[in-house]
Amino acid sequence: MPSSQIQSDTEQILTTEKALGAHTYKPLEVVLSRGAGVWVWDIDGRKYLDCLSAYSAVNQGHCHPRIHAALVEQSQRLALTSRAFHNDQLAPFYQEVCALTNAHKVLPMNSGAEAVESALKVVRKWGYEVKGIPADQAEIIVCENNFHGRTITIIGFSSDTNSRRNFGPFAPGFKIIPFGDVQALEQAITPNTAGFLVEPIQGEAGVIIAPDGYLKQVREICSRNNVVLILDEIQTGLGRTGKLLAEQHDHIEADITLIGKALSGGMYPVSAVLSNRETLGVLQPGQHGSTFGGNPVACAVARMALKVLIEEGMIDNAECMGQRFMAGLKAIQNPLIREVRGCGLLLAVEFHPEAGNVRIICEALMRQGVLVKETHDFTIRFAPPLIITASEVDWALDRINSVLSSHA
Repeated sequence: MPSSQIQSDTEQILTTEKALGAHTYKPLEVVLSRGAGVWVWDIDGRKYLDCLSAYSAVNQGHCHPRIHAALVEQSQRLALTSRAFHNDQLAPFYQEVCALTNAHKVLPMNSGAEAVESALKVVRKWGYEVKGIPADQAEIIVCENNFHGRTITIIGFSSDTNSRRNFGPFAPGFKIIPFGDVQALEQAITPNTAGFLVEPIQGEAGVIIAPDGYLKQVREICSRNNVVLILDEIQTGLGRTGKLLAEQHDHIEADITLIGKALSGGMYPVSAVLSNRETLGVLQPGQHGSTFGGNPVACAVARMALKVLIEEGMIDNAECMGQRFMAGLKAIQNPLIREVRGCGLLLAVEFHPEAGNVRIICEALMRQGVLVKETHDFTIRFAPPLIITASEVDWALDRINSVLSSHA
């Protein structure tokens, strides 16, 4: 097909999206049509290295053949029963995810936001029925610059003005404290505090990393005050930081751990609330649920997604390749770079404000065959699939170095 015809096809797709779709995103102007491993191709056949991984949903790589086979096989046998009946994939999923994460109970859901909302409901109920908090007085502490989803409840405790503006009124019962500040957590806790919801690393905020030992201190404070520690590992979990769960870097276990995104390898919406019997045990039939949560396809896909993470060494590779990627980013010479930070294959380069909005850098990288996305104007996040090889890291770094070094 002539390039002019393909270009018009691209323009037509972008025009149609703009005309008919709600403008909730501002994507780069590339139209992707195929993916395999760490690579994606646009409708013109141009090849790109994906350094976003669908916000860590594609940790296992695009179209992983074993996950795809599990999806196809199960969808041909039984796709959905609702939870009105049992299915033969749910119990094995429970067994395998509990054995892998040391959880005692599982609540399967679909999206990350649903997992967060579920945890909030559970923690409030636990606060009233187990801790003895007076009716409707439960408090949940969260952190500034958090990102836990887009529902009304969740944006109500966001500190991002753009996320909140003109969406109120919001649900009460939340306190916001600075991220990484254990003293602020201590001071915020009252007898009515039911839980503390926190990301181990604040991904959407720009890969913000807490001081060393933060989660260990948080665990001790929550235990001492009988507060449920909820870790949102939807982006940091399942190998992204070089550990199965980011909490393992601090050698702790949360009372509730939320996983999603890579739980399906990007094949299907799957999330889960992982907890213990005391906490999830407060839910009784009819008090919470989801038509699609725990459906046979979701469970089969999640089982295989977890299996390939372990069997194919993706978590160790994330740690090794993350160190290589980090070293390459730190070697880039540009006085406008404020900081390079990260853990495993969740990395970020933050520029000084005088650099201007870094979207133009993302667009330049796109033209060089590297797909990334800006966050909060001055930060670029790098998060390729965990299967990336040393040669692919070096290929990306050559192009990133060229573009970032020249942006001054």
